[in-house]
Amino acid sequence: MVAVSLRLYSGILVFVQAAAVYARQWNDTGKGSIIFEEAWTIPAFIPQISKTVPPVGQTITELEANLLDIHNQRLAGMDANGVDYVSRSCLKFQKRGSTIVEMVLSCASPCIQGISDQATAEGMARNVNDQLAAEIANNTVRFGGFAALAMHNATTAALELERAVKELGFLGALINDYQQSGPDNATLLFYDQPEYDIFWAKVTELDVPVYLHPRTNIQQIQNLLYGHAPWLKGPSQEFADTLSTHVMGLFVSPTSPLLLDTLGNEFRRTSGESMIASFELFSATHTQTDSELARQIPAGMPMLRNLSSYWATNLLETTSGNFATELFNFHVQQFGLRNRILYSVDYPYVPMEQGTAWLNGLTETMIDEDLLALKRGLAVELLRLNR
Repeated sequence: MVAVSLRLYSGILVFVQAAAVYARQWNDTGKGSIIFEEAWTIPAFIPQISKTVPPVGQTITELEANLLDIHNQRLAGMDANGVDYVSRSCLKFQKRGSTIVEMVLSCASPCIQGISDQATAEGMARNVNDQLAAEIANNTVRFGGFAALAMHNATTAALELERAVKELGFLGALINDYQQSGPDNATLLFYDQPEYDIFWAKVTELDVPVYLHPRTNIQQIQNLLYGHAPWLKGPSQEFADTLSTHVMGLFVSPTSPLLLDTLGNEFRRTSGESMIASFELFSATHTQTDSELARQIPAGMPMLRNLSSYWATNLLETTSGNFATELFNFHVQQFGLRNRILYSVDYPYVPMEQGTAWLNGLTETMIDEDLLALKRGLAVELLRLNR
């Protein structure tokens, strides 16, 4: 199963879930929400953040402080906004006036995917994972983690994921789109190629989720595509454009697990795999895309089903940072709710209060069962928090 965020520019969450190593203890209030795309970083990555435009009313210094923090303003915001549990990129919000029970934390984009040197990236991935594990060790009932991975070598990535899940207790991984590499940073590695089969096999074996999240492009691409209009960089346009290309590659690639036909929510080749992305990834119906791709079948494209079919059976979506009720309703109509759409915020780039206000507004039009499914039900199942 694959999850996609309601923000069609944000990211893809590829969730492949692993069998629980132990019975997880977490702050289960029975009504708090769970969110998936909540950023955290370490001081070494602050230079990556320095060019980010902070939220309205916030300075870059305040944004950096919020990214570095876990137990102070972040936890206070969770309590004030109904989040039970956070696993960097996973955050739970409760209904009106309730508290966020749990949050899943992960390294802010581009993190390891912005490091071209393989040895440096692999060492930093271990360092980030160890630091995150140490940071949340005294409050794992509220915080969980997604592993950072260097994707230069699929075997190394698979082993680090296994270590993070089995030794550090992480819930999966978050990968920030393509891995840049090479001496000039211009070699881009995409995970739809056959050399990544061993990685996806490990994800399936562990049965944990992988979140494919957006990133800013390397400078060469930014100069070519956005030099004329730099305001379109980032979430306004760049994220959706770049990540959707990567995801589409997973659909049409002859070696991709997304390529193959499915049985229920399991991939025939790597059963149990799940991908999550944002609503922004696609903003309209797939009719034209399906039609255009169908023309490629005689030319040898190995895709077995159309995009709409894969989207409806193998993708999960999150609302991360895009609290547009009209868009939400459209995606519910297109793909369903209870087994397809997950609530998320994208803190600290998006204030938790925005998500809370949106959820509170949904109480006027949604039945309690559907609202709980959006806020927490599918997340509990996906992360296997109760197993």
